[in-house]
Amino acid sequence: METIALVGPYGADVLPLVEKKVGGRMRVKSVPTEADFPELGDVEYAILRVLKMNAATIGAMPRLKLIQRWGVGFEKVDIEAAGKRGVPVAVAPGGNATPVSELAVLLMLGVYRNIIPLHDGICGGRWEKEKYIDNSFVIRGKTVGLVGCGAIGIQVVQKIKAFGAEVIYYDVVRLPPEEEAKLGLRHVGLDELLAQADIVSLHLPLKDATRRLIDERAIGLMKPTAILINTARGEIVDSAALATALRSGRLRGAGLDVFDSEPLAMDSPLRGLPNVVFTPHTGGNTSDVNGDMVEICVDNIIAVSEGRTLPARVVVNSQFLPK
Repeated sequence: METIALVGPYGADVLPLVEKKVGGRMRVKSVPTEADFPELGDVEYAILRVLKMNAATIGAMPRLKLIQRWGVGFEKVDIEAAGKRGVPVAVAPGGNATPVSELAVLLMLGVYRNIIPLHDGICGGRWEKEKYIDNSFVIRGKTVGLVGCGAIGIQVVQKIKAFGAEVIYYDVVRLPPEEEAKLGLRHVGLDELLAQADIVSLHLPLKDATRRLIDERAIGLMKPTAILINTARGEIVDSAALATALRSGRLRGAGLDVFDSEPLAMDSPLRGLPNVVFTPHTGGNTSDVNGDMVEICVDNIIAVSEGRTLPARVVVNSQFLPK
């Protein structure tokens, strides 16, 4: 009988959900920390969350057939080492699109409505009802620019449209014209998006081409009144350049769920800035969508187990797999 390992920390309901989905056809076990990696030697399938899987770890798994990411990021997997072993690395597009898109909108509102300083004021015994009027804004009538428009970005579009915003987007893979029309989207170049958007929201994977995509030059193209939202990956943004812009007033604010170093370093220049709303990489962390993610991950595992080829859009290391 083949074995699935849940590699990393998971909610208490995830292992029972996976067991129910496989229906006794496979064993399921938990490998919650890197200290437990010796238990991976008899595993055919790994559902990976949070932890890193390097070449040495992959090499110590002789029966491995698939690394399935819990989510869409794959930068913590040595995809080349896996490919050279003939092991596909798959992602789960759309599995956490709802909670991440909701958090992106929450961060927009948190920055625009000064939620953190207002909350802290009440906790400190202050009633600052009028203090932030001149620095409070609505989303209606603003231009929201999405950098990347996959499953998460599309859900952001649907939510933001309900606020009455205009939405533009940049993606190296453009949506079909009929989908753009249905969503009410306009595709523009990256520089044009940065110059036009009141809210810039990032929804793209971390690759060599996207690392520090939002650097000093890119930030310099943005409006001084603009805010930056990042629920994608921290390394997409040059945090030092962002901190300088936020501190100087070059940008109005930022809402950040991800960072180039996690946990956020105590000496990070972003700490202590009053115009930033932080969350600790919790975009997909809601218990009520675990079932959605389990469905996607286990369906991919079953497909590989039955000898079927996974769709090209979910396999991120095709270039390294044997032809």
